[in-house]
Amino acid sequence: MTRTALFPGSFDPFTAGHQNILRRALTMFDEVYVAVGINQDKRGFFSMDQRMDIIRQATKDMAGVKVIKYKNLTIDTCKELGIKHMVRGVRNMLDFETERSIADMNRRLAPDIETIIIPTSQEFAHISSSAVRDILRHHGDTSLFLPEGVTLPEPDTK
Repeated sequence: MTRTALFPGSFDPFTAGHQNILRRALTMFDEVYVAVGINQDKRGFFSMDQRMDIIRQATKDMAGVKVIKYKNLTIDTCKELGIKHMVRGVRNMLDFETERSIADMNRRLAPDIETIIIPTSQEFAHISSSAVRDILRHHGDTSLFLPEGVTLPEPDTK
């Protein structure tokens, strides 16, 4: 039996911290779907295709990773794929409280789907997608905050 998990997020962009969480999730699961969410209320910095390409670059040497997009409730995506475990990463206690609340709501909606919260390694705890976007807006060097070998495209300005 294949152990499978869903790692959902906006990943705008996918950072070295996200990669750290994913690598650690792969020690617990045979397959991890990196699910890029579509938030109808928010326009992404990078387009969906660009975000998925960044994740594919970051995971090209990682067995067991599948990159998908979704636009419904995360638990509905889990149900559609037959996945019983969701992986979420946290950098600090504020992230933990937010993720715990979401996990509690998801448990009420889908008691058979369990959320696994993984704290990022300390060396990546300062990295956030919003900080990377800010550095990009000001034409700074983001290479220290991205997975090795990832090249960011020009942001989608359409």
